[in-house]
Amino acid sequence: MSRMTLTLDDSLYKALKETAARQGRTITNIVEESLILRGIKPMASAQQLVAAARERAQMPEADALSLASAEARASRQGR
Repeated sequence: MSRMTLTLDDSLYKALKETAARQGRTITNIVEESLILRGIKPMASAQQLVAAARERAQMPEADALSLASAEARASRQGR
């Protein structure tokens, strides 16, 4: 597992810390969940999405990758 340092506004950090304590969760867990909800996923997830799209649509890999990328962008933009 990788480590990183984030710089947050003091009030945001305090709210994050209080939320983690109130929910009985770690800050790491909340940040990871937030990233996933924003559509940021490991490459393996994207590859699985492309493979599933290709299988269902019977389309070439390039077309499936293009479709998956478009869907990911639309998802991130809330469409």
